[in-house]
Amino acid sequence: MSYKFTADANHSYTLPAYYYYDPSVYERERDEIFARTWQLVGHKEALSRPGDYITPRVAGQHLLLIRGEDNVTRGFYNVCSHRAHELLTGAGRISSLVCPYHAWSYHLDGKLKYARNSDNVTGFDAAQFCLRTVKVEEFLNFVFVNLDDNAAPLHQQMGAIEPELRSFAPRLGELTFSTRLTYHLKANWKNVMENFSECYHCPNAHANLCETALKIDTYKIELFNFHQRHHSEGYAPHESACDYDPNVSEQGDKFGAWYLWPNVALEVYPGGFLNVFHVIPVGPEEVIEHVDFYLYHREPDEREAAAIKYRHDYVQLEDVALVESVQRGLRSRSYVEGRLMVDGSKSDKSEHAVHHIQSLVFKALHPANGA
Repeated sequence: MSYKFTADANHSYTLPAYYYYDPSVYERERDEIFARTWQLVGHKEALSRPGDYITPRVAGQHLLLIRGEDNVTRGFYNVCSHRAHELLTGAGRISSLVCPYHAWSYHLDGKLKYARNSDNVTGFDAAQFCLRTVKVEEFLNFVFVNLDDNAAPLHQQMGAIEPELRSFAPRLGELTFSTRLTYHLKANWKNVMENFSECYHCPNAHANLCETALKIDTYKIELFNFHQRHHSEGYAPHESACDYDPNVSEQGDKFGAWYLWPNVALEVYPGGFLNVFHVIPVGPEEVIEHVDFYLYHREPDEREAAAIKYRHDYVQLEDVALVESVQRGLRSRSYVEGRLMVDGSKSDKSEHAVHHIQSLVFKALHPANGA
């Protein structure tokens, strides 16, 4: 097939429309992107004590993350080695790991502890029935997993982000989970992440944000191999729709965000608290979107509550309407692909970061062709 999408962002069109709704493309993305990249599954405070566990789902696979007696967090497929019953559901804390089906039990490090009647089974070797592991890393206090046993370490991909983010949120280690906003969108995951990765739409679609929170004409996006850095000047506290303390960080009234390939972004608005934007695909044209706020205390104060409400009212709801409209338009018989608006100065109006995401998608699905 001939593509107008090219490696040269300055002359490229978008990916063809069917990439955003074809079930076969979605299945390939699940195997070639989401099963081979580092996926956010939670914050380390949910796994702070021995026996703490969570049971996320990644690329269609049910997983189990549990903190061992040695205070090491490990990841496993959430499947008993006997007859494939799920071991745990939800989240919580346990002292022993026992399958609900036939009571096979496991140590918290995944080794088989006991299988009833195994003493009477010829040639039974407990060492052959350990839980199957998945790679786990903590990064900036968040827990990520990767189903690819040969994946490069997450820190190798994202190492430059930490000092940058700490300049915006120097008390990063003190932040705790406070509030989650959740949205169910009828949209493809790429559609959502591409909308995040350009501000060409901001003056038109987010007028209040531009007039009262961020100075959009200063918005810049820098590209790296597997992440993007977004930054913008904000309005002074007495001018901003959301009041804040400009002395919290050395960045003062600046906004910073870091997109992590393929479906996560970390954002710090003026005031120093962190929110995590996480888009979870559940179908070719459906996602669950979480925006989690990490503050210095669990209950937001009046100023923080106002900022969270502002994010919901003047960013999230506006973006939901945009991407769902785009998703409907992608199915129009009149639309095949569009021209990316990339300018040489990579200004606030440029869509070079959209091209960056589409390039990573194309390379993952067509490794022999490149982009």
